[in-house]
Amino acid sequence: RFSGTFVGNAESTSPPPAATSPPAVAAATLPAVPTIPVVPTIGGVPNTVAESVLNPNEVKPPASGTRKARVLYDYEAADSTELALLADEIITVYSLPGMDPDWLIGERGNQKGKVPVTYLELLS
Repeated sequence: RFSGTFVGNAESTSPPPAATSPPAVAAATLPAVPTIPVVPTIGGVPNTVAESVLNPNEVKPPASGTRKARVLYDYEAADSTELALLADEIITVYSLPGMDPDWLIGERGNQKGKVPVTYLELLS
């Protein structure tokens, strides 16, 4: 059985003294720090290719090299650059130079977007 008394810290429970703020420094006295613009890239791919990969609706299929593929599993697109897939549908796929080998550009009618290769059975 516990007793009705509480044994705790015997020190004062008064709040800590207010912290003093450092003296204000005029912005004009601070040295200018140059900023470097950050441009996103995909794993060493030049920006021109990265932008075309990220905007599949703006890319055109190659004159040759398109294939048909059967979708093995349903796939929900994570964003507007990807194409949602339904199992057993047939789509046209192709790759672009510098594109991640785990993804292809897929087309269904007038819809276009990146699709994961592991969800596809490539047909001849």
